Amino acid sequence: MDFIYLLFILALSVFLGFVIISRVPPLLHTPLMSEANAISGITLIGSLIAAGSENSSPFTVILATAAVAFTTYNVVGGYFITEKMLKMFKKKGQ
Repeated sequence: MDFIYLLFILALSVFLGFVIISRVPPLLHTPLMSEANAISGITLIGSLIAAGSENSSPFTVILATAAVAFTTYNVVGGYFITEKMLKMFKKKGQ
């Protein structure tokens, strides 16, 4: 694909993500975080496919490897934070 086309998709997705996240009320933050973890998992699978593609350029492999690292960090960190937040709602005796 053309580099300009890919850059346009990236800019559009960043803008759309910012607009959507900025309109979420604080009450829905935890369910949204869980959904974002699922989306990051899908991104992780896509970046693994892109990194392992046999006809990809070195630049694509570098970007896909960075995407694998960042999405893995996001998924693992998100699950730890979600678990910590859910523990706040448990009773002291449980």
